[in-house]
Amino acid sequence: MDEDQILGFVTAYLRKKGFSQTEHAFQEELQQNKITSSANSIVEPDIAKHILSFSELESGPARFHDGYSRLRSWAYSSLDLYKHELLRVLYPVFIHCFMDLVAKGHIQEARNFFNSFREDHEMMHLRDLQKLEGVLSPSHLEEMEFAHSLRQSKFNIKICGYSYELLLQHLHSTQSTTILGIINEHINFQVTPGQPSSISDDPEAVTLTGSSQDAANQINQKEIHWGLLEDSLEERLEKAGALLSDTEKGEGEAKEGENDESKKRSIEGAKQGTSIKKVKKDKGGSTTGKSAKPEAHTVAAAPRVKPELSMPIIPTEVEQSILEDLRNRVQLSSVALPSVSFYTFLNTHNGLSCSSISHDGSLVAGGFSDSSLKVWDMAKLGQQPSGSLLQGENETSQNEQILGQSGGRRQYTLFQGHSGPVYAASFSPVGDFILSSSADSTSMSAYSEPPKYCMDHAVRLWNTNLNANLVCYKGHNYPVWDVQFSPVGHYFASASHDRTARIWSMDRIQPLRIMAGHLSDVDCVQWHANCNYIATGSSDKTVRLWDVQSGECVRIFIGHRSMILSLAMSPDGRYMASGDEDGTIMMWDLSSGCCVTPLVGHTSCVWTLAFSCEGTLLASGSADCTVKLWDVTSSTKLPRTEEKSGNTNRLRSLKTLPTKSTPVSSLRFSRRNLLFAAGALSKNG
Repeated sequence: MDEDQILGFVTAYLRKKGFSQTEHAFQEELQQNKITSSANSIVEPDIAKHILSFSELESGPARFHDGYSRLRSWAYSSLDLYKHELLRVLYPVFIHCFMDLVAKGHIQEARNFFNSFREDHEMMHLRDLQKLEGVLSPSHLEEMEFAHSLRQSKFNIKICGYSYELLLQHLHSTQSTTILGIINEHINFQVTPGQPSSISDDPEAVTLTGSSQDAANQINQKEIHWGLLEDSLEERLEKAGALLSDTEKGEGEAKEGENDESKKRSIEGAKQGTSIKKVKKDKGGSTTGKSAKPEAHTVAAAPRVKPELSMPIIPTEVEQSILEDLRNRVQLSSVALPSVSFYTFLNTHNGLSCSSISHDGSLVAGGFSDSSLKVWDMAKLGQQPSGSLLQGENETSQNEQILGQSGGRRQYTLFQGHSGPVYAASFSPVGDFILSSSADSTSMSAYSEPPKYCMDHAVRLWNTNLNANLVCYKGHNYPVWDVQFSPVGHYFASASHDRTARIWSMDRIQPLRIMAGHLSDVDCVQWHANCNYIATGSSDKTVRLWDVQSGECVRIFIGHRSMILSLAMSPDGRYMASGDEDGTIMMWDLSSGCCVTPLVGHTSCVWTLAFSCEGTLLASGSADCTVKLWDVTSSTKLPRTEEKSGNTNRLRSLKTLPTKSTPVSSLRFSRRNLLFAAGALSKNG
């Protein structure tokens, strides 16, 4: 029974019963329903077609290009007061638009979008763009750790309330739902009250830490003990020096009493007594002699803390040697700069990967791309009849003949055992051991999976007296970029491409602690002076401070615009210096977690940093073939607000020492405050 038959039966029933008015109303309503149904049959296909076309347009690749282009044009045309804050939003939106296009399979559109706008971000994010440039398919997004970390983390952007309201108003007025969705998912705004900040391109304004800004602030509020170890050799020497000063003071008072008695006898005797008194006073108060002591505001004034690790026992003869060096230490300052001894590697053919200098400057090590580690004993080289420079991989026959006259063909000790380039080397404080880190050359081309063969992502321990490899420490799954002995020896730390740093002891083949938290490679590592903390620098443009005992991150330092390549701790343990790929050095206060001041002067990568023994000077070595000396005492007194207002008078280096054509790869202040440097002569030289 169809619908028409049912309607016919209803009409017949109403007519039979005499419901004429009801029948009339029923017929009118039935006729109206037919008209409405006919209209709907015409409109519904058009509406469906319109909705379908809108869905196709909204999900198409053009919406990313158009949305970002509108946002970019609006930001660049904004008022200068708000422009630099609004421009901070462009980079996170740009990379996520690109990755979303790739994830949806629009590869060609993604490449066109990337090439159209990459120039806007090359100045500050060139290395990140170079990594993303290799993304050619959705599978690359899953395999590349950098892309994975970007999609899993949020950018923290500092912006004032006015700029934030302007941004939201623009997105809603232009109906940029695509861009609004990206911002909502991948950006965490830190809205600050008041006017926009006065610094354009503030490096702290856009950061990627893997945690929210509140979490980072909470980490930086943790208590740390940045002082020096109790009962250290320096403290013993200071106490001995204080006792010696008291003794000399008593002798001086006795002499003064004798001189007073001689005054009564004759005037000449009084003058002579005064003369003797002045000589004694000058000898006791001299600060430039061999027994110069640290200034009160540097190492001596640092608080003392207890060690969290078991400290190794120092042999008596070694302790006496160190104390002798400390007694003969020269006091350095802005008016008393150090002497510099530079070791140049020749004929390396760009094969030198790293260099290291022992604490007394007597041993120099070089790690090479052919997986070899070479150590030169400078004391033996000084005894040669012809003082030659360090030779790299290929020695000339002339040098072999010269060395042959004294009974040896090599001027270095060769350590072989790695199967990949040697990326870092570190001498123990005494110099009897050396650590080296490497990577397997056969697995360098693919990092998507841990290598299954020829695993040499290891750290090796060598004995410089036996000239032999003692232990191979394996634990990292990827290349180990850096390794550093602790200030007391026995313990060491390693940094790897696997985004972790690890703490080891010489007597164990397994790591004691694993520090995980960086979003990219951990490129460098440095121990704190009291051995209770280590600092790590990463390609994610952050520096982190870790507690050795708990393995927790206790500080996150944000401010660099490129990957961190070098770290150095001040001798008193309060300050830390970090150098990046752009040539910027930043001085940090460990207690507050804030940047004290940036040191700007290098034009290329800062590969190495070193503090003088009393902490008054900082030396930096760069790929721009210069060594720079900085006045730390004046730099640390400069408030960050002064630096932001443009006062950079105190940020200039004290002295620049250029080399002929040798990038500086290693620096070391000896215990006597002599500065050693090393590097390989480039082809341009």
